[in-house]
Amino acid sequence: AVMSSDSFDDDSETKKPTVQVGDPFVEKLLMEACMDLFKTDHIVGIQDMGAAGLTSSAFEMAGRSGSGMIMHLDKVPAREEGMVPYEFMLSESQERMLICAKKGREEQIIEIFKKYELEAEVIGEVTDTGNMELFWHGEKVCDMPINPVSEEAPVLDRPTKEPKYLKEIKDYSIEDADLPSSTEILKTLIGHPEVADKRWIYEQYDSTIQTNSLTKLGKTNSGVMRVKGTDSALAISVDCNPRFCYVDPKNGSAAAVAESGRNVAMSGATPLSITDCLNFGNPENPEVMWQFKEACEGIKEACKELNTPVVSGNVSLYNETNGVSVFPTPSIGMVGLLEDASKTLTPEFKKAGNSVYVVGDTTTEFGGSLILKVFGKKVGGVLPELDFSKEKALWNLVKEANEDSLLESAHDISVGGVAVALSKMAIGGNLGFEGMASVTEEYSLFNESFSRAIFEVKPENSSSFEELLTKAGLSFECVGKVTENNFILNSISVDTNTLSEIYYNSFTHLMEKDL
Repeated sequence: AVMSSDSFDDDSETKKPTVQVGDPFVEKLLMEACMDLFKTDHIVGIQDMGAAGLTSSAFEMAGRSGSGMIMHLDKVPAREEGMVPYEFMLSESQERMLICAKKGREEQIIEIFKKYELEAEVIGEVTDTGNMELFWHGEKVCDMPINPVSEEAPVLDRPTKEPKYLKEIKDYSIEDADLPSSTEILKTLIGHPEVADKRWIYEQYDSTIQTNSLTKLGKTNSGVMRVKGTDSALAISVDCNPRFCYVDPKNGSAAAVAESGRNVAMSGATPLSITDCLNFGNPENPEVMWQFKEACEGIKEACKELNTPVVSGNVSLYNETNGVSVFPTPSIGMVGLLEDASKTLTPEFKKAGNSVYVVGDTTTEFGGSLILKVFGKKVGGVLPELDFSKEKALWNLVKEANEDSLLESAHDISVGGVAVALSKMAIGGNLGFEGMASVTEEYSLFNESFSRAIFEVKPENSSSFEELLTKAGLSFECVGKVTENNFILNSISVDTNTLSEIYYNSFTHLMEKDL
């Protein structure tokens, strides 16, 4: 919280890093210990420690109950020596919980955490004073009322102003871009950092811990985790396109909710709820505050229409360097339920000869698209329209078709459009594709219109699948079939192995070069 209330400048590199590196394994142990604890009746309440550490968790816990609290900060487990009370109260060290226990159950609780090799200490007690009393080696170093901090804090009403840049970027058009051949566009986009394989990052973490992962890391629309002891699985996706949110904060944020849900749906799961991480610049700037307000409205509208409530979230503000703010980046994490884990859908092509369908309407807008950014050197334009009813219909279609075993693979269409999505399906399956998509212009193959997806279907299931599509009221086109090697789409012709080389190595080469 201290760091997020400051901006960066040319001297920031000299500052001591203020964010602790997380330890996923310890976090997992903490969660398992807490699950064991919940099976008992030892505790009254529990709160995790996020921004502002002990300050937020302790004040919020006491404030909600109208209680007071005494804490002995010298009894709080610490990783470093020489810490002072101020640091104990504001440290945001991760992998910690604050527990309110029933009196007399302290030792039983400590034993549960010992079983997981975690340290637990009694650091204080609840009082009826309504005050927070902090002690340091017997000396009272703080005595203040809790309510003004946790329950009666003033609500800010910051001024807002529509950013000037929106008028300047509205007329940016793909027609102004210097476009090479469609084949060269595809090669460029498939190797762009926003599209290319990110194994350089994700292979640094062991995804096989606890043996819960049902899909290969980096190979699917969303991560799918088994729920042990059941036939079900959870699908999880995190998405946001900052360019969309820069061009149109409200609709770009709604699109982030829709895309995150679409990725979950493409695994065969039903999207259920979201968490958000709202990353913006300085809210004291009326234009940034306007972006923030619009983004919140967009998320609210999308979640209401798509029936995906917001169950948690956080905010990171003041993200700017030398007065220049980051693009509005409301990252959306979506979780969904797959009732039959054995029916998990994956995006790679499965077999040559299968039919390939593009479902959903392609519009003429290229606002915020990657092709405009790369070849037009601009971020702007007008976003495609987002129709929540079509988005929801697409989610329902995938679920029904998958339950009827009509689908071999599924992939949402997002960054890079139809051409990039088809390429990734071919690359993932080490297969090819041949077909022709109906587009107004050849560059429309890279359009990023919303509520679209690609499906691979066995020829014998095509009629049944098309009946479902018609029933759902969704537009569709059978654009071609899976082949053995070459990738051919309209005027695009390239060997799948060539695309694979670009896709899998571009980002790694870029990171190695930077290092």
